[in-house]
Amino acid sequence: MKHVILIRHGKSSWNHNVGDVLRPLSERGVSDIKKIAKQFKLLEINPDAVFTSHAKRASHTCELFCEGIDYNLNDFDVVQLLYDFEGSQVIDFIKKLSHHIKVVLIFGHNNAFTNISNIFGSKYIDNVPTSGLVHLVFDIDKWENLKPGITKQTLFPKEL
Repeated sequence: MKHVILIRHGKSSWNHNVGDVLRPLSERGVSDIKKIAKQFKLLEINPDAVFTSHAKRASHTCELFCEGIDYNLNDFDVVQLLYDFEGSQVIDFIKKLSHHIKVVLIFGHNNAFTNISNIFGSKYIDNVPTSGLVHLVFDIDKWENLKPGITKQTLFPKEL
């Protein structure tokens, strides 16, 4: 069994005159991801690997989440390929993961995460909101064999 946990970056702030990659989180984005991390920690799921888009809002979301679940902040990787808004680059990335990784957390963007959730999950999701988490489970031994699985759970800020 393989587990992909997709976490969309927190709500970003539009109060800064910066390009998309440098846009930071808003205060609400920070508080929402802390709530999601607190709830996720109760599930006692330990990731084998954590990857994030290089966009500031995604990497900051990753840092806050990892801090909230007591995951070593030195153990996540920043991957430019995850700066994807459609989903095909993220899917290609997942298919190339080491077969030793059983549980992976990926921090990134929409519409990629909504598309991936609907292609590979068992539950239709209209929109993965900011700070939203979708946990997908696959009955495979190697990531290269990725095929539709089940949506094990979702955690969305409005539900907490």
